[in-house]
Amino acid sequence: MGKKEEEALKRKERYLHTHPEYQRQEALLHQHTAGRYIGDLVYGANDGIITTFAIVAGAAGAALPASVVIILGVANILADGISMGASNFLGGKSEQDFARAQREKESWEIDHLRELEIEEIREIFIRKGFQGKELESAVKVVTSNRKVWLDTMMKDELGIMEDPSDEPKKHGLVTFAAFVVAGFFPLLPYLVSPGPSSFLFSTIAGAATLFVVGALRTLITTVSWFRGGLEMLLVGGAAAAVAYFVGAFVENLVS
Repeated sequence: MGKKEEEALKRKERYLHTHPEYQRQEALLHQHTAGRYIGDLVYGANDGIITTFAIVAGAAGAALPASVVIILGVANILADGISMGASNFLGGKSEQDFARAQREKESWEIDHLRELEIEEIREIFIRKGFQGKELESAVKVVTSNRKVWLDTMMKDELGIMEDPSDEPKKHGLVTFAAFVVAGFFPLLPYLVSPGPSSFLFSTIAGAATLFVVGALRTLITTVSWFRGGLEMLLVGGAAAAVAYFVGAFVENLVS
């Protein structure tokens, strides 16, 4: 590379690193690792708060004592947290096992049905707009590299997006941890100082936690903190209201 080319490359790098859009895209790229777990975090925390507070609300509606609320709440946090974490882990592992089986199937077809698989690659690139010499060149390049060939078949024929760095056990652990931590907040007033005002403080704690968890999505997504918090607060509030009135209804029904 000549001196002029090096100077031009340096000018381009300086421009890119000071350009707002480039910096925004770089920030999004750096958020990718954390972003892949945001769904697990929000899902686990949201369900932990809602189900625990639903139990508290249902118990309050049925006028059950604080000791029963605590027992039901703690049992729900541990049992449901483990269940959700395990389900998320098994779901992710099943997806990876399915993708692995499909890759093995495509590999077998390349070995035993080579001409048919080459024709399928040709059809894929025709749909992308390739034709003539460009088409044949693309087919030749792809089919000359087995990994690229398999990757192309997985993505463009089967629609399977693989990510070898993705670990199902981490998704399960994040879901479990988010469920347990967030789920304890509506229960704290009953654990710290049970009394007539426990349900009121539980309502405030649950609502505040829902809003904060929803607002934290802005660290990863483009959703505004207020909108994210309000969405989770409304969904959780609706579930809690249903639980409370069902508890009150059943208590009146059986008393």
